[in-house]
Amino acid sequence: MTTVMKKLLINSKLVNEGEVKEVDVLIEGERILRIDSGIAASLANEVIDLEGRHILPGLIDDQVHFREPGLTHKGSIATESRAAICGGVTSILEMPNTSPPTTDKVALEKKLKRAEGRSFANYAFYLGATNDNLEEIKRIALGEACGIKVFMGASTGNMLVDDPQVLEKIFTESPLLIATHCEDSPTIWANEESFRKRFGEDVPMEAHPEIRSAEACYKSSSLAVDLAKQCGTRLHVLHLSTARELELFEPGPISEKSITAEVCTHHLWFDQSRYKDLGSLIKCNPAIKSSVDRDGLIRGVCDDLIDVIATDHAPHTLDEKKQTYFKAPAGLPLVQHSLQVLLQLYHEERLSLERIVQKSAHNPALLFQIAERGFVREGYFADLVVVDLCKPQQITAESLIYKCGWSPFEGERFSSSIHMTILNGDVVFREGVSTEEPKGRRLEFKKL
Repeated sequence: MTTVMKKLLINSKLVNEGEVKEVDVLIEGERILRIDSGIAASLANEVIDLEGRHILPGLIDDQVHFREPGLTHKGSIATESRAAICGGVTSILEMPNTSPPTTDKVALEKKLKRAEGRSFANYAFYLGATNDNLEEIKRIALGEACGIKVFMGASTGNMLVDDPQVLEKIFTESPLLIATHCEDSPTIWANEESFRKRFGEDVPMEAHPEIRSAEACYKSSSLAVDLAKQCGTRLHVLHLSTARELELFEPGPISEKSITAEVCTHHLWFDQSRYKDLGSLIKCNPAIKSSVDRDGLIRGVCDDLIDVIATDHAPHTLDEKKQTYFKAPAGLPLVQHSLQVLLQLYHEERLSLERIVQKSAHNPALLFQIAERGFVREGYFADLVVVDLCKPQQITAESLIYKCGWSPFEGERFSSSIHMTILNGDVVFREGVSTEEPKGRRLEFKKL
């Protein structure tokens, strides 16, 4: 019996590779077969008329914490990847600070096994650096991990790399891109001690950007950039939070850079005035800072000083978040609404659709050498998100997919909504309903 390959035809306004144009996209199986105008409906088994909505390549989020293994009361690969596809994020690169941490090949293989058949989004994982796992780092190959995560600031467990000699060796000998969390721990510890003397354990949440200060960020990120230049490292500095840090980076296309920068959606959306009403719900590391910093970061995206937009999705339970300043953990859930935040900045005329796609789909694919994703191209995997720029959505508790059950965006009314997500050629989310079957695949990588 001959199996007929599924063919899906979509007509839309395509946002891709610096253009917005009306075209048809024909998908055969899991890949894009043809992109053209006037493709005959007879060539497809199913035709979807998007009625003027926009289609984008699925987002690639290069920084998420899905909490598995060991922290699954907060979230899991299954729950958080499902939230991701509901938000138009089709591929994720997940961080190593789980329990136990992902700091060797054995732990990587175990995590990949956990994700197989359970992830709703495509996936890959970082290997975490420590003061004593240089040999593991040197042996890792592209595809076994997506990169090496180095915490150059206070972190979970033993994952703070604070030995200068080890740090230099990692920067010199890592075979993969190094992604850094940059905050200077001694500066933070001194600030914490100062605020403890003033407030005891009842430090106000509004103090967070003073404790996790701009100085702490700049001191560490400038060290990372200087070290990368000295060692010839492919360096990606994660979640910039200050305007000053932009001076460390060069403008231009990502293909011409060995040192790149990322910003996260919450640092583009919130500023420190929101600690008054949201408190610990927006406590994250590095801290959300001033409106001047937020505006500077948006300009950095537009000026190509910042190359990637991601989330640093990091769920915690509400009970954990309700604790006092020093006990409340840092991090917030974001993958379900990150694209809507960026589209809101489009409505405010601060980001173009083309820029959003470049920073959240094209550039992550190029930077991490992800094979055949991140672009809408013939022969590439059909990872797509359809957005309705004219359909507002009020974010309610009932609409949340996160296991933790809350979002800092509850009550927000976004001007756009996510209409549909297509993953590997299958419609996995449509008009508020997601698939029950996980269809995510392990990402593949290739040398550029």
